[in-house]
Amino acid sequence: MNSTEQLRQILSRHLPISSIDYCIEIWEKKPFHFTVTRARKTKLGDFRYRKDRSIQTITINGDLNPYQFLLTYIHEVAHLHAFLAYGMKIPPHGSEWKKTFQFLISPLLRAEIFPKNILIPLSLHMKNPMASSARDLFLMKEMSKYDKTSEDCPQVFLSDLKPGIQFELSGRIFKKGETRRTRVLCEEVKTGRKYLIAQLAKIKPLD
Repeated sequence: MNSTEQLRQILSRHLPISSIDYCIEIWEKKPFHFTVTRARKTKLGDFRYRKDRSIQTITINGDLNPYQFLLTYIHEVAHLHAFLAYGMKIPPHGSEWKKTFQFLISPLLRAEIFPKNILIPLSLHMKNPMASSARDLFLMKEMSKYDKTSEDCPQVFLSDLKPGIQFELSGRIFKKGETRRTRVLCEEVKTGRKYLIAQLAKIKPLD
């Protein structure tokens, strides 16, 4: 298990400075193994309960910006606290987890921690938190403004394009179609095949 000093060193590289003491405090109350991993396309963080282990493990992607990292950290810690409080039979993102998540993040919902452009949509999001914050388009757009950017990592979302516009994603050319909840039905120009792509996918417009 991490020591307090080890955890502080890890968190100091990833979190807003003003949030570190609190994040260590909640770790000290209910300790867990903590690991920063490489980027994963399917998830930002992970908590998995193991019956054969007295100390559970939480992992978070290392490529997240400080505010996304903080939100993900509290999200995953809330899973641990909820299972310890209510047992393993509760739904992963049910009312018990939501209440725990809201309780744990409430001390952080202030301007000293989050910029105002994030704090407003985050406060709204936390009134009824979703299983994944990535489903909250408004919140994720504001969060993404603090991502590291480069010419190879555009800051244009698929949701920003009008239907019919072509775009490049992972070296392939698509045409945007109709939006279906959190995803968009798009046609790959070369093959004519249809794919559902997340509205929050960062793409390169071609038209």
